[in-house]
Amino acid sequence: MSLVDRTLTCRDCGAQFVFSAREQEFYQSKGFENEPARCPECRQARKTTRRGSSEMTEVVCAGCGVTTEVPFKPTGTKPVYCRDCFNTRS
Repeated sequence: MSLVDRTLTCRDCGAQFVFSAREQEFYQSKGFENEPARCPECRQARKTTRRGSSEMTEVVCAGCGVTTEVPFKPTGTKPVYCRDCFNTRS
């Protein structure tokens, strides 16, 4: 079956958006049975809302002492590292 671009209507904002043949192939390859119900903008807004806003917390790296920011609030029970020190420990 040949896939063609389809125009869908977003359930949240009512805008029309294209569900491309390439996106349809991706959905099929992942085994998704339902087509998207929201436009890309509403999907992104929903993801952001569901994840909550990531507040950055300033910390001092336990490895090198540099001040850095992390997207969580450390509990103080484990060391926190900057990106470079974290990557060398992994």
